Amino acid sequence: MFSRSQASKANNDVDISNNKMSTICENVEQNGNNNNYNVNEDDVVTSNVAPTTNRRNSRLSIRGFGSILGKKRDERKFSLYQLTNESLPRLDNYRASKRNIKRPSIGEMHGEPGREQRLPIPDPLSETGTTTGHSVKLGWIMGVMIPCLLNIWGVMLFLRLSWVIGESGILQTLAIIAISAVVCVVTTLSLSAICTNGEVKSGGVYFIISRSLGPEFGASVGVVFAFANAVAASMNTIGFCESLNDLLKQNDLKIIDNGINDIRIVGVCAILLLTFICCVGMEWETKAQNFLLATIIIAIFNFLIGAAIGPLGNEEYISKGFVGFSWDVFKENFGSDYRFSEGVQQNSFSVFAIYFPSVTGIQAGANICGDLKDPGAAIPKGTFWALLISMSSYVIFTFFAGSAAVRDASGNVADLVNGSIISSSLPCKLNNTCEFGLANSYSVMQLMSLWEPLIYAGCFAATLSTALTNLLSVPRLVQALGIDQIYPGLIFFSKPYGKHGEPYRGYVLTFIISAGFLLIGQLNVIAPLISTFYLASYALINFCTFHAAFVKPLGWRPTFKYYNLWLSLFGFLLCIVIMFLIDWMASLITLVIIFALYLVVMYRKPEANWGSTTQAQQYKATLTSVYRLQNVSDHVKNYNPQVLVLSGDPKIRPPLIDFGYLLTKQNSLMFVGNILPKSIGYKNSQKIIKEGQKYLDERKIKAFYTLIDGFNMDDGVKIMAKCTGLGKMSPNIVLIGYKNNWFNCRKEEVETYFNILYNSFSQRLGVVILRLNNGLDFSGVKLECTTPTTPMQDFQIVRTFGFNNPVSVASVTASELLHVDSNLNLASLDTPNIGIAESEPNLVDLNEFNENRNDNSNDSVNTLRSNMLTVFTRKQPKSTIDVFWLYDDGGLTMLLPHIISMRSNWKQCDLRIFALSHGKDEKAEEKSMANLLIKFRIQYSELIMLKGLSDRPKLETINKHKSLIQNFCQQATNEFSITEHELRSLEEKTWRQLRIHELIVEYSFKASLVVMSLPMPRREAISTPLYMSWLEMLTTDIKCPIVLARGNQTPVLTFYS
Repeated sequence: MFSRSQASKANNDVDISNNKMSTICENVEQNGNNNNYNVNEDDVVTSNVAPTTNRRNSRLSIRGFGSILGKKRDERKFSLYQLTNESLPRLDNYRASKRNIKRPSIGEMHGEPGREQRLPIPDPLSETGTTTGHSVKLGWIMGVMIPCLLNIWGVMLFLRLSWVIGESGILQTLAIIAISAVVCVVTTLSLSAICTNGEVKSGGVYFIISRSLGPEFGASVGVVFAFANAVAASMNTIGFCESLNDLLKQNDLKIIDNGINDIRIVGVCAILLLTFICCVGMEWETKAQNFLLATIIIAIFNFLIGAAIGPLGNEEYISKGFVGFSWDVFKENFGSDYRFSEGVQQNSFSVFAIYFPSVTGIQAGANICGDLKDPGAAIPKGTFWALLISMSSYVIFTFFAGSAAVRDASGNVADLVNGSIISSSLPCKLNNTCEFGLANSYSVMQLMSLWEPLIYAGCFAATLSTALTNLLSVPRLVQALGIDQIYPGLIFFSKPYGKHGEPYRGYVLTFIISAGFLLIGQLNVIAPLISTFYLASYALINFCTFHAAFVKPLGWRPTFKYYNLWLSLFGFLLCIVIMFLIDWMASLITLVIIFALYLVVMYRKPEANWGSTTQAQQYKATLTSVYRLQNVSDHVKNYNPQVLVLSGDPKIRPPLIDFGYLLTKQNSLMFVGNILPKSIGYKNSQKIIKEGQKYLDERKIKAFYTLIDGFNMDDGVKIMAKCTGLGKMSPNIVLIGYKNNWFNCRKEEVETYFNILYNSFSQRLGVVILRLNNGLDFSGVKLECTTPTTPMQDFQIVRTFGFNNPVSVASVTASELLHVDSNLNLASLDTPNIGIAESEPNLVDLNEFNENRNDNSNDSVNTLRSNMLTVFTRKQPKSTIDVFWLYDDGGLTMLLPHIISMRSNWKQCDLRIFALSHGKDEKAEEKSMANLLIKFRIQYSELIMLKGLSDRPKLETINKHKSLIQNFCQQATNEFSITEHELRSLEEKTWRQLRIHELIVEYSFKASLVVMSLPMPRREAISTPLYMSWLEMLTTDIKCPIVLARGNQTPVLTFYS
């Protein structure tokens, strides 16, 4: 640290005149919670003093001037931001928004060159300028408890509860309330657990289920739940209209017929008015809810006081069924008395179906969770209090109504006996024409109240408040579905308007649906349908909690602890059972609708990744399966070819990948490998892997793309073969393309190619080589699904030279190893980060090279290359697959063509089997071979035993082979050469390969595919050029694709059951 005098001497150019000597703000001002520290640049004096070390940065320079102000070192305070690049744990560092920019990346912390670009996480709309929520945030009372109470105290409280008591009796009514309460309490426990497991945004039940079980379940149930809420709004509005009709009827008033048409007219107007109130905003909604709740509470106490006081001798009230508290009435109403009502013979389940919508308000708080201050705390607390208050009120109502009113009454004072009513002796009871009483009239509550108009006001408030809550929740849910872009049809209705993001289009859609169902005009017809919808959504809420608690992902940490996974499972099963007991047909329709919506999401595959428990379950199930598979011994009957395709960039060699997928499709596992000799860094490697995997996915090829960088080809293949996969899910076959240019490329390339084959067998892997007539490189051909090219995809290759070229370097890189016609062009990337020297003279652009080559080629060659590009993906005509099963390698040479022949595009190609014989008894050997194929259950069209294999090849074949190896025989002193001794000692084997070539050309000139046994590469027994000449002679002069295959000498076929 510099002293003041040292700084002054060293920095004579600092202007301190006019008292403008700058100051250092060492106690840095903190900006919000983001750890932003602001230093006023105008106040900082920059020093010309040379730093004592090269690592001194601007922060150290700032500290150096602390002594200028005369502070002692111990007295100065520095912010953590000045001392380190580390960031402190703060909320904004974990927020899913663009504010997540302060935590340094691992590249910055690790000291990697260049500043990494942080990937921005898209903002939820609630955290950006365009919000879907409201500026008015509500607590647990105003935001949860009151909406739940208003939703539960709906149409059933004043219009249907008395009818339920009349049908089911006091005991069964209490049972219905108890069952409903159990469903609601268990669902509330599950809902509370989910809501406290992280922040809950706008979307209600859809948001909860989709973020727990995934978009498929969440979206399907969300649509059904939104539809149920819209229909529930119409149901409650119908209840309001029925009550209004009764009031008008008492005063001899009507609009049209004082019936269903009046309900339709008034109902549509009421829904339109409620929709307008919702559009105004949360402030008006809150004011309206407070007024409605106060009215309902006054009406409830009005009923309780009136029932407690009794009719006070009013014979008119008594004749209509209100007799006051009586033990006899209680006993008479204690049991059930189901009747034919509303066009249906009622029973306990039909009555339960009509009653259950009255307790479906527990989700009211979750529906507007985006408008809550703290949804995680408000939803459990407010919902439980609402349940406790509402269920208590329903129980009290049941006892009061069941103890003070009779089931049947005529309304005729003359039917009274000594001022009391005897239901069993009423004339209307005998012919079922009674118009009053619990079982016949929906207005018993008004009759029993202290002041009748207050009950009408309470009924109006209860029905309209519930309808208001339903109308408020549906557009929010539709907007959440549209924002997530799950169903395209809902995107139009999710557009936000205004500073609060009001979904006005969603309100229009909700109005249309509600008004449409309101035209039905019959409350008891709509209620059972709503019950099944609500029960289905409640069932999935319970299943969400059970699934999350059962799978137990690390992200499942709800702060609400009073839940149990088995209780949630019980709630799920209970909801399903009640659904089918209520109406099995409606339940089936509901489940079919949910399943259809589920399939739509599955088909569209939206790009939604919310960390659902289904993903966690998939991971755990896969992990468990891999563990179990690891402990299962391999069996030949369960053998599957697990292929490692050494293709390099998958876009360059599509036929090689197509052939690999032809072997593994729907049966097995495939890896696509790429090896880069240069170390390209984490970001570049991940980008290449992502683009390669995207290419495979676009072509609907189920494979895993893997990349190894920073190793030469030989070591890279060894590492990839050993490390790719997991446990038993590892490759057992290496698929590689044939190296067409082996005779005129660098010797290191050929040696590496030979080593790949040799090392694969050393690791007990099977080897398959694919050769096409004009090579495998199709980099100049544009496929329809090819993604747009980027600088990262501009691969380069090195021009190849002969073995004696003096400028050839000894080191083998991927670009040097592989010619443009080979299958392993694993050249490095054309980016500055990879470190390829721009001045190197032997680099050419691969795409440009291929374009020039294609321009110089004639039309027939282009047509042939186009045919070869799609040879393994197009339908093959009637032809044959010729299999030269020359040596017993365990059966892989026979199994691969059998797999190909079962594919739909190759079903018209019959298998022709060619085999060798020892020459002693050819007929017996042919019979033995045929018997073996029958036992293996291999379907073939023809079996041909090859003859004359020991004959001398034709002279032209021999001369062709000699010209092929001529350059390698001229340098006897070169270790990469073929000696005369080797030629003489292996002459018989060489001639056998030449004879096989002649037989293949003779028999298979019309075949669609040729599969033959691969000669074993023995490093100690044969030189690389001679072995490559064998492969060249075996695969040349054949127009169709040819496959050289060899297993690892372990059986892959068996005839045992």
